[in-house]
Amino acid sequence: MSFRIGIVGGSMGGLFAASLLRVAGHDVQVFERSERGLDGRGAGLVGQRELYAILRMLGCEQAARVGVLAHERITFARNGSIAERDVTPQTQISWDHLYRTVRHLLPPAAYRVGARVTRVENSPSAATIVLEGGQTHRFDLVIGADGVGSVARTAVSHGPTASIYAGYVAWRGLIPEATLPAQAATVLSERFAFYHMHGSQILGYLVPGPGGETAPGQRRYNWVWYRQAAEGPALDRWLTGSDGRLREFSVARGDMPTLLRDEVIARAHELLPAPFALAVAAEPTPSLQAIVDYESTRMVRDRVALLGDAAFVVRPHTAMGVAKAAGDAMALVAALARLPLEKALFVYEAERLAEGHRIAVHGRDLGRPLTA
Repeated sequence: MSFRIGIVGGSMGGLFAASLLRVAGHDVQVFERSERGLDGRGAGLVGQRELYAILRMLGCEQAARVGVLAHERITFARNGSIAERDVTPQTQISWDHLYRTVRHLLPPAAYRVGARVTRVENSPSAATIVLEGGQTHRFDLVIGADGVGSVARTAVSHGPTASIYAGYVAWRGLIPEATLPAQAATVLSERFAFYHMHGSQILGYLVPGPGGETAPGQRRYNWVWYRQAAEGPALDRWLTGSDGRLREFSVARGDMPTLLRDEVIARAHELLPAPFALAVAAEPTPSLQAIVDYESTRMVRDRVALLGDAAFVVRPHTAMGVAKAAGDAMALVAALARLPLEKALFVYEAERLAEGHRIAVHGRDLGRPLTA
């Protein structure tokens, strides 16, 4: 039996679900709030078995081959020397290339951009997506794949639906490889690098270029600097955009005030080994992400199901966000293929709820040194 299915959120989780559901014969509509889609928003991601499995099912396994290999993992000492080496190769897959590949599986009419969902109305027989401006769309099933600030959660959960701040943030930079200073590139290139200090960690690695380029000189260097920030004035200042308004979870590239960027660079030179300090200084438009947690007590109610970060926001240290969304999508579509809708949703929740909790707990464990 085929259903009319609405998906709130057009990032990787929503795209995975939409693509699999269309293959299974369902009528699917994705509602993405960004005006032009999410191309260019991502950096690199670690390939996990769930990702490879879903790409095989969609017939585009080649997308996972567009990546950059880091030949070893290194940890710096404060003076810039290499304190530890671990010869464990790891490939960083291009998020942008993956996003474009999966999005192209959908006809343009099935992926609506600039569609800001304000709420999801639920009932035992149908669910309705309400857009900004009041337009409504009724479906047999609505999937909430709208991430950390999910509006679909309120249609499922009887308890709190707000994500909870974890006590630290991630400053992020993504720069063309050619702009990485030679002194830094000599040490950082072809490696997955780390530096740890009390309550903070920075890591960095090469990822493909914006168009999936993997040739030396055409790639990008991605760094992530985790730093503690207590809730209150200090955090609010960091989350204030260039227009003076407070952002809820993140400050996008190009939206950070120049004075704050200059402060980040100054602190990098004070606190970090020279290769990382140079990489931070080379980023003209850093971004900021507040690290948050959210764990659902349910993933399904009536005709609404949660998927990916809408159900469980897991820490970036797990490198499992995309893989978890892929696992959710495969489980939901498989259940719909063999069971009536209500039973399928029950089975989906039973299978994925425990897995979401497991990954969330693992992420908190990995992040604990950053709040010590």
